Amino acid sequence: MKEKKTMIEGLENKHFGQVQEEDEKKKNIFKDRKRTNLLKDAEQRSISYLVTKVPDAITPNMLTGIGCFGGMVVLLGFVLASYVDRSYLLLGVLGLSINWLGDSLDGRIAYYRNIPRKWYGFSLDIIMDWINTVIMGLGFIVYLGEGYELLSYFFVALYGWAMIITQLRYKITDRYTIDAGTVGPTEIRVIISIIFILEVIFAGAVNIFSALVVITLFIVNIVDTIKLLRLGDARDIAERAVKSASPDVKEK
Repeated sequence: MKEKKTMIEGLENKHFGQVQEEDEKKKNIFKDRKRTNLLKDAEQRSISYLVTKVPDAITPNMLTGIGCFGGMVVLLGFVLASYVDRSYLLLGVLGLSINWLGDSLDGRIAYYRNIPRKWYGFSLDIIMDWINTVIMGLGFIVYLGEGYELLSYFFVALYGWAMIITQLRYKITDRYTIDAGTVGPTEIRVIISIIFILEVIFAGAVNIFSALVVITLFIVNIVDTIKLLRLGDARDIAERAVKSASPDVKEK
């Protein structure tokens, strides 16, 4: 009986250790960035679950490719909606979901498996985000037409502006975040998906809501730019104070 009890306790301790290890791995997948977006909690719970289900054969780079494929599906949806039937915009909802899956899991799976390549992943992520934005923007141009193409141009330009703000904020503060307040890439995907669904039901809705998104992005970017400049000014003041206190420190 004593040996049996010892064996059971050993198995329980082993299981408890495995659970602790798994919990620690899940905590590590979000340690490289601070999220403030509205859907943060639901998104992180979903990612924490999905990283445990991704087969080992699927690498982070493959997931990045899957995210890019999602962008191509969105483009295809726009093209088919333009030349066949606007109900194909629902294909864009699927494409955005695929894009979220690949884009959200590629870096997180690397941290979960303890194989992160911080600067490689950071660089690849930024480049692929921009490529996907251009691909989807091209789809907007194809679908909108009739003088509304400028909405697509402004959306791509403003999203690029937001990306630049993100990188500069990282440079100034050494803290990386991809969100503008409570709005992040996930919320933008959700908003665009809702616009697609409304356009299928009410033709022309995409023009109205796209204009609202562009105006909102413009306002958010203006506000974030002002905040960024204040952060830059504060860092300049701090660095001058350090230099004044230490005359031997040379400015780089």
